[in-house]
This record gives sequence, structure tokens and C-alpha cells, in this order.
Amino acid sequence: MPVAVTNAPPAGLWRRLAAILYDSLLLVALWFAVATVFLAISGGRLAAPDRPLWLLYAFRATLLLVGFLFFGWFWTRGGQTLGMRAWRLQLISDSGPALTWSQALRRFAAAGLSWAALGLGYWWVMIDREKRAWHDILSGTRVVVLPKPR
Repeated sequence: MPVAVTNAPPAGLWRRLAAILYDSLLLVALWFAVATVFLAISGGRLAAPDRPLWLLYAFRATLLLVGFLFFGWFWTRGGQTLGMRAWRLQLISDSGPALTWSQALRRFAAAGLSWAALGLGYWWVMIDREKRAWHDILSGTRVVVLPKPR
């Protein structure tokens, strides 16, 4: 696991989006596994009218929780998801060497808002002087590009 490089250049939008694409493939695979469990519990009819509504809400909440745990675990343990490693990106905290779970939660929630605003929170990287997205600003983090290995 690379050590945080505080003087590394900030990551641009396209490199970030490429890492997100990689990570989304992994996350979807995890969601498929969760869906398999819920489909087994519901007899293959999770959203059928005769099924209890709480089961559908539990399914949605579990998908959200799995997403948070996926990103939070990687962010708090080295600051790199697998997609970020592939694109030599690292998430670093403005306040210390490692992210806390509180920062990870703020970042995850703010990233959702960034997407919900038609991606405006991500496009903010093109405007911000330090190339920070909304979720970087709100969580006190930065995404930097690591140097190429020798």
C-alpha cells in the first residue's frame, strides 16, 4: 500500500471517472451477491405485490450499506480502492495521514449528492483551483496522482 504523497499533483476529472468505472464493476458484483441472498429469502420474488414491503426496503438499505462499507473500508485503509490503484490515485486527508470512518461517511454521502445533482459535484473538479470535487471539500480530503513506479 503506497504511502500518502502530500505534494503529489491533484487528480483530474477523467482519471477519477476511470477509477470510478473500475470500482463500479466491483461494486455491482458485490450487489449481485447481496441480491442473490435476498432473492433466496423472498423465493425469487423480491418486489412482488404479495411480498412484505419491509423486505424491499431492507434490500435497498443493504445495497447502500454494502456500497458504503466497500468504499469506506478501502478509503480508511490506505486511501485507495482497486480502481484508484489501477489509475495511481490516492485519497488523502487534509487533517492527518489516514481517513476516519466519519470522513468516509461524509465523503460517501456527499458523493451521492454530487451524482444526484447531475454530476455537478464531480464537474466541480474542472472549476476548483485545487481540483477538488464537492465530496472532497465536504469531507476534508483530496485525491492525488501518485508518481509512476520506477
